[in-house]
Amino acid sequence: MKTRLSWWVYLVLGLGIFGYQWWSLRPTHQPDFQFDGPALVIHGGAGVITRENMTPAMETLVRTSLERVLDSGYAALARGESRMDVVVRVLGMLESDSLFNAGIGAVVTAEGQAELDASVMDGETKQAGAVAGLQHILHPAALAREVMMHSDHVFLVGAGAEAFAQERGMGLVPNDTFLTHRRHAQYAAWAEQHKRGTVGVVVRDAQGHLAAGTSTGGMMGKRWGRVGDVPVLGAGTYADDAGAAISCTGHGEYFIREAVAYQVNAQMIWGQKNLAEAAHYTLFEVLNADAGQGGLIGLDAEGHAVMTFNSPGMYRGAKGVEVSSKTGVPTRYVGIYGE
Repeated sequence: MKTRLSWWVYLVLGLGIFGYQWWSLRPTHQPDFQFDGPALVIHGGAGVITRENMTPAMETLVRTSLERVLDSGYAALARGESRMDVVVRVLGMLESDSLFNAGIGAVVTAEGQAELDASVMDGETKQAGAVAGLQHILHPAALAREVMMHSDHVFLVGAGAEAFAQERGMGLVPNDTFLTHRRHAQYAAWAEQHKRGTVGVVVRDAQGHLAAGTSTGGMMGKRWGRVGDVPVLGAGTYADDAGAAISCTGHGEYFIREAVAYQVNAQMIWGQKNLAEAAHYTLFEVLNADAGQGGLIGLDAEGHAVMTFNSPGMYRGAKGVEVSSKTGVPTRYVGIYGE
């Protein structure tokens, strides 16, 4: 009896270890892209996004929105807008769409207010700007760009950030501008839903230079001035022409602890991994070991793109002319589930 019991214990332990390794090494639901020339990749948040909890009408809305943003961003790149202008343009569109947890439609704090965070970074110059705890700024990513370009600082928060915004000619809006009816209904049941989400973009211009940006309303029901990974450079956003432009989404506390966006770059620069290997390792080995869930998008200077996640789904898309293209016609991809 004791021998039989021991055999079952070893079997269960073995299956558990195998199952964990399978989870950590399973394919990362995305096509492989390498773009030639300007390209962009976007995300609209990762989490428990499945066909079972998505109506056909909502899926159509999300896909249409992502396609519209990709088309606008790519057209701007193709006509020569700067990579940082395109980052702010794309994030501004996503911040204006109540489908996503950024800007209008952001989730609310435990006090029922919207508090917004954002960051942007240039991969060639390593210049960056970040803002957090905003309650009256319609487009946080645009303010992060202003911090980057027109202040002596990198990271501004709360009332000080909003005072700087006014100095730069950006108006303030009432906090209820961000609170859509859909989010109010969600707020009533926030304890059950624990909604998290983010929007982000990574860009490669025609010269191969990179840029990244991320914007969010943060975690549903957050308290005490909580700030997540999005405005923390190296955690939620990072760009380096020597590595990659990265934008993250997920449970921010874990992304901060593991410095996920920077870690992908470090794995490339110091660990000699390619972008896909570095993204997979960071999410499926490092973040999984810490029980963190989410995803990231990335572009490197050679045009390789990733949309990697360890959650059931991630709103995501990419557009650019593939290296393998014989026609020069841009490819546009949009995904939602773990495909």
